[in-house]
Amino acid sequence: MLAALLPGSAPAQTTVDTIAAIRARGQLVCGVGDAAGFARPDSRGEMRGLDVDACRAVAAAILGDANKVRFVPTTTQMRFTALQSGEVDMLARSTTWTLGREAQLGLAFASINFYDGQGFMVKQSSGITSARQLDGATICVSPGTTSELNLADFFRTNNMRFTPVVIQQPEEIRAAFIAGRCDALTNDASVLASLRASQGATGEQFILLPEIISKEPLGAAVRKGDWRFFDVVRWSHFAMVSAEELGITGANIDSHMGSQNPDVQRLLGRSADFGRAMGLDNEWAVRIIRQVGNFGESWERNITPLGVPRGINNLWTRGGLQYAPPIR
Repeated sequence: MLAALLPGSAPAQTTVDTIAAIRARGQLVCGVGDAAGFARPDSRGEMRGLDVDACRAVAAAILGDANKVRFVPTTTQMRFTALQSGEVDMLARSTTWTLGREAQLGLAFASINFYDGQGFMVKQSSGITSARQLDGATICVSPGTTSELNLADFFRTNNMRFTPVVIQQPEEIRAAFIAGRCDALTNDASVLASLRASQGATGEQFILLPEIISKEPLGAAVRKGDWRFFDVVRWSHFAMVSAEELGITGANIDSHMGSQNPDVQRLLGRSADFGRAMGLDNEWAVRIIRQVGNFGESWERNITPLGVPRGINNLWTRGGLQYAPPIR
């Protein structure tokens, strides 16, 4: 989502057995951000969000307990370093999957849990209803980010001028926009919706403009080289999507245990040895569904309250892009 591509060649690929390290410490270490709906403590101090659920699904698969996660807050500038250095096992921080990040940073993106795009938010009182009306505007944007690059591309392509107001800290850039230091704030549409929702009733004074100026597939990343761990992170997401496709939820999973549907049998580990092929047992997906839920349940808990329609993040059977390859 936010960080720019870093120069230089990719770091050496890891030879560490991440699954073994996680089991030895009894805890998954997951790098996250700070955004409502994605990763933020609730009123009791418990982490909640779509990215949080991605971490918990992996913990459930490997350790048998979705709560055995240590969440490490990461900044936009340091998140990739935290993953490369081994400070975190995986990164689930609303991070955009790009060629540069995979080819240059030694990372591999295992899943996409949110298909997003960069947008603009303005104050309703401005009277602005389209990004095409922002010629000559001041725009709040984070430095060294894909958002900054997309912003420049959009204005150049449309022969428009703008003045960037560059602020690194998320809290400071939000405050600057609310205080009127810039005419518009640009970021992923999900981040803008999260900000608006976090303002409570006063959020009604902000509107998201209709234009989406980029593709931002957001998902979990791991270090290249440990492909077994990559498989677990990837298929933990696909297990949640598959469960939604099959109508299996955390509440009704027991009623599906005796199903004669071959797809259900494979997902729930009643046939084949796909869990063992990843270094897990065959009930890895059962634990994910029982403890975290299917993908639709996670969306309803975390994203729906933001007022963000599911849209292209719906299942492929409902016109969306969420599509799980077959477990077979």
